[in-house]
Amino acid sequence: MAIPMDSMIFALSLLFFISAAFSISDSPFIVAHKRATLTNLQSGIDRVSVSIDVYNRGSASAFDVSLTDNSWGHEVFDIVSGNYTKTWERLDAGSHVSHSFELMSQVKTRHFGAPAVITFRVPTNAKLQEAYSTPILPLDILADKTAEQKFEWVTLHLFKQNSV
Repeated sequence: MAIPMDSMIFALSLLFFISAAFSISDSPFIVAHKRATLTNLQSGIDRVSVSIDVYNRGSASAFDVSLTDNSWGHEVFDIVSGNYTKTWERLDAGSHVSHSFELMSQVKTRHFGAPAVITFRVPTNAKLQEAYSTPILPLDILADKTAEQKFEWVTLHLFKQNSV
């Protein structure tokens, strides 16, 4: 038994409009991007610069926004500047905020950083909402540079000298 084409078009149109109605809600939509940059300061010390950008891509403001990044163990990292947490009173729709801090490590390890946690309030809901940042790639703290990495560095360094 075949379904008439008019009925199928009507059903698909109805489904489209229902899904569109649910997707147009007056609420914040929090997206966060976490980055970490590793720099070798001197023999036996690496510095990690962490930056987290928080965006509100929704259609309403988020209130009592709080960022926490507890993925940096105190047994491996010492904080140099900034801190692991930051709060904002409000994050309007379409806007973004940033937070950064720097760490130092003297421990040779491979660090797998977890996403940062962002909590916020929505005016229409008393329950605290949660969002997560992107994770970072593993960081090789105080790693020995491979021969290939050393070759790339020397090539880049020589290229810069020859171009001047």
